[in-house]
Amino acid sequence: MDSFKFGEWEIYWLDGGITNMDGGAMFGVVPKPLWSKKYPVNEKNQIELVCEPLLIKTGERNILIDAGVGYGKYDEKKKRNYGITREASIERSLEELNMTVEDVDTVVMTHMHFDHVGGLTTPDGMEMKSVFPNAKVYTSETEWNEIRNPNIRSRNTYWKENWEAVQNQVTTFSGELEVMPGMTMIHTGGHSDGHAIVKMEQDGEVILHMADLMPTHAHQNPLWVLAYDDYPMTSVFAKEKWVKDGLKSGWWFSFYHDAQVRMIKWNDTGKEVTGELSRTPFKD
Repeated sequence: MDSFKFGEWEIYWLDGGITNMDGGAMFGVVPKPLWSKKYPVNEKNQIELVCEPLLIKTGERNILIDAGVGYGKYDEKKKRNYGITREASIERSLEELNMTVEDVDTVVMTHMHFDHVGGLTTPDGMEMKSVFPNAKVYTSETEWNEIRNPNIRSRNTYWKENWEAVQNQVTTFSGELEVMPGMTMIHTGGHSDGHAIVKMEQDGEVILHMADLMPTHAHQNPLWVLAYDDYPMTSVFAKEKWVKDGLKSGWWFSFYHDAQVRMIKWNDTGKEVTGELSRTPFKD
């Protein structure tokens, strides 16, 4: 299991499943000859996108950033359409750390698309139950409103089976939320109207978790946004600001979807890598 020591905190990446999505959709209007130089693509024009939550152990808190795709929710049609080649094994990852799902006290949801929120609930007979029964779940007020009342576009990714069983655990925010000292959620919009990023600070260092504003290291360019983004220009402007700040200040960028890189740090031009934590694939 990949890990990173960050000040007094420990960060682990858990086995949350794997999807494979259309490369053209994941890079929007960027021509394939450009993006395919930066990220591998298969014969179906799909790129591998892991869905691997970050577990932050602070010594007092066990905080999860997003929740993976979940397990036991997908028929063959959904697996085909979303390129799901691996379902989540969060419980097994936690067992390796001598933990259980009951030990997770906080889940930070950057947004609630199926590939981020699916692991919050799991089938229990004919119903769904909460996977993390002792956790408080944070998401933006905008995101929470939309997942419960999706529009004609978003209803394809906002499913009631992913939120009904946890609705009494959810706390929402507007603008910014200090989850705890050193961890702040910031509402950006863009990928979804309620999308948020997570800024983590320890001992003068910063990790910026851009979620689906920058799903992989290949998406560093502010103009390289997803065709899946509901508000692409909002994504462009948010990325322009936060990537600029991160490069200027020497921050780390962490990833949930990147099949190659867990975290990366560039120089101030963004052209040279000055630090990198590579991904180790999970094994069955």
